Amino acid sequence: MEKQDELEARSDIKKVLAEKLATLPTSPGVYQFKNATGRVIYVGKAKNLRNRVRSYFRNAQQLFGKTLVLVTHIEDFEVIITSSEVEALILENNLIKDLKPRYNINLKDDKTYPYLVITNEPFPRILFSRHRKKDGSTWFGPYTEARQLRSILDLIGSIFPVRSCKFRLSEENIASRKYKVCLDYHIHKCKGACEGLQVEEEYLQMIEEIIRLLKGKTSALIRSLTETMQRYASELKFEQAAEIKAQLESLKRYAERQKVVAGDGLDRDVFAVAAGEDDGCCVVFKIREGKLLGSQRIYMNNTENENVAGLQLKALEKYYLETPDVVPDEILLQESIGADEEEILRAFIAEKAEKKNIRFVVPQIGEKAHLVEMCRQNARHHLEEYLIQKQKRGEAVRENFGLTALKELLHLPTLPQRIECFDNSHFQGTDYVSSMVCFEKGKPRKSDYRKFKLRTFEGSDDYAAMNEVLQRRYGGSLAAELPWPDLIVVDGGKGQVNIAFQTLNQLGLSIPVIGLAKRIEEIFTPHSSDPFNLPKTSPALKLLQQLRDEAHRFAITYHRKLRSERTLQTELTTISGIGEKTAFKLLEKFGSIDGVAQASLQELQAVTSSKNADAIYRFYHP
Repeated sequence: MEKQDELEARSDIKKVLAEKLATLPTSPGVYQFKNATGRVIYVGKAKNLRNRVRSYFRNAQQLFGKTLVLVTHIEDFEVIITSSEVEALILENNLIKDLKPRYNINLKDDKTYPYLVITNEPFPRILFSRHRKKDGSTWFGPYTEARQLRSILDLIGSIFPVRSCKFRLSEENIASRKYKVCLDYHIHKCKGACEGLQVEEEYLQMIEEIIRLLKGKTSALIRSLTETMQRYASELKFEQAAEIKAQLESLKRYAERQKVVAGDGLDRDVFAVAAGEDDGCCVVFKIREGKLLGSQRIYMNNTENENVAGLQLKALEKYYLETPDVVPDEILLQESIGADEEEILRAFIAEKAEKKNIRFVVPQIGEKAHLVEMCRQNARHHLEEYLIQKQKRGEAVRENFGLTALKELLHLPTLPQRIECFDNSHFQGTDYVSSMVCFEKGKPRKSDYRKFKLRTFEGSDDYAAMNEVLQRRYGGSLAAELPWPDLIVVDGGKGQVNIAFQTLNQLGLSIPVIGLAKRIEEIFTPHSSDPFNLPKTSPALKLLQQLRDEAHRFAITYHRKLRSERTLQTELTTISGIGEKTAFKLLEKFGSIDGVAQASLQELQAVTSSKNADAIYRFYHP
């Protein structure tokens, strides 16, 4: 009865939703999906509300992952019509921050990151702050490292005589001589604005120069200061000219320390994203006049089933909604974000920064592509560090992140859910064996482990061993018995990888294969002459090490067993009356052949019959 009532209630909900869907406008706006309790579980924006919202309810078979789960929880929805896509973008961002819907991507706020603040007051001060306020001040950042920001503050203090006092320097307070100059004035770190020794116009001009420096316009600032110095010198104001010269020297030293990453000297922002199974990280490089001024990180979670382009778009929206810096003419992207989204973002940036000709570029080759790849590597590194810190804090981290990292690192077409790893073991060319271990979804699948006693060659030949074991695994009966892996790992360097690649080619297989060398954990691939290394904390490296160590353990165990059996056959089993079963009992009791040889007659009689004990004792004590 209860089930019938539930089905009827669900049918009523579908009718209500169908009626609301039929009346949706074609205007831009924001939509909010609600669950049975009335809580907003998802907020989205749309250029056309009718088309976008209806797409969730048309065909459930076309939905997957998080979206499919979301739709099953929708009991109601609301829409807010806006006059433009830009308004929809801003409103969506504000609603997500306020409501924190369950199924939206969560972007970590940068409130804990430090900012540089130029205060909104007469004779502005320059401060370090972690809490951004809307008080009319000029904000720069956020900076990912406090040390970086403090070094910038020290630089500004060494070039410009900016006041550090907290006095309220109003015209009345200065005129009434309420304050006195401090030590900074006497050591030429300040020009005494508190006593009216510096006019506000001159001070504000200096603040404008500092803003140009913070925006990376060092070349223009150096030219401006050079012209000022020359003007003072021509006017015989040598003391002022000397002050400007000292500023110029400090500024040139700072400009030389900046890393040049683009030879054309243009202003750019570079975006790249690294995505885990449920977390992501976007890194933004801020390049001004061809020099990398710094980077910013945006962490994301609840990213399941979101592609890189979608995560990149969310990061772009957050960054340009909140950053106070000037937007450059060119923005380099890892992937295209789509024509409609690009149009909305361009319109918003043009409205905010008064810049209309912004170029969104997805470079494929050359210097720009190298910049994006460098940015992507940084994003991957920071995401791995972020997930390690989450684990240390006891927060849940998806186990498949190592697989995701491997997929991106090796440019695999699919997630390597099944990985097979091979290792060889022998003793001076005898008892040559190979092992194959299998990991599925990052975990050992011991039922698919296999061991091979190699027999097609003699002596010590690792290349022949690798060829034989791969031929038997992928060209013999095991080929039909076990599924193909998504990735093959061999224990060894460039030679082993090349042999493995050639063997697979001979079998007509195109399974990706890599090698992991033990000495310094270098990773080799068939198509690259040089190996590469991963950070020691990388989840991808840890997974590969676990695979390699398990294959080595399995091979060593099998090799030792064969050696033990061979020792039994050549020594104990040659004694009259001693079979394999008795030999194993003796080894189990005494641990080794030497242990059996040194045992007393009484000890031997405790394990086997008196007749066998006498034979063994006489064999070792003739």
